[in-house]
Amino acid sequence: MPTPSHQVIIFLGPPGAGKGTQAERLATEQGLLKISTGDILRDHVDRGTPLGVQAGPLMKLGKLVPDQILIGVIRDRLASMDSIRVIFDGFPRTLPQARELDVLLEELGSPINAVPLLEVPDEQLIARIVERGKTSGRNDDTQAVARERQQVYREQTQPLIDYYSARGQVRHVNGVGSMDEVYGRILEALK
Repeated sequence: MPTPSHQVIIFLGPPGAGKGTQAERLATEQGLLKISTGDILRDHVDRGTPLGVQAGPLMKLGKLVPDQILIGVIRDRLASMDSIRVIFDGFPRTLPQARELDVLLEELGSPINAVPLLEVPDEQLIARIVERGKTSGRNDDTQAVARERQQVYREQTQPLIDYYSARGQVRHVNGVGSMDEVYGRILEALK
């Protein structure tokens, strides 16, 4: 079966649901570029760029980086691609970001194919994040920041589920289980 020239998948789910891990595997196996605004922003923070200096304090507190910064980062990345074959991990997080992404993707002639939603109970999410902080060296993976991220997610990101559901793009995926079990559910949901 030929690979579609454009493919856009948006992973949704709260912090700690496994979006990054699953998106990385799917990207590798399907020939897609995983775009994680969190990874891009952490790289800027580590390098001390002007963007990193602006975003670092917000990230440390578990706050969201302003939309205009994120949209600019995404626009630059997508505009440089001949064929847009991407998985978004951690973006969009708000309705204004989703609407801006829609405009950008329309300009580039690349619609959204699917929106897998990884679902995991809150306490399991917080435990995962704290454990990840112990092994990854990410100093923003603490219990307090994890709880703040969950609150931010519920307040600002949750409406995206309704937005993409109304368009028939959300695919609910049980995010509890082994990495292979969850990955199998994602593949099934994307069929």
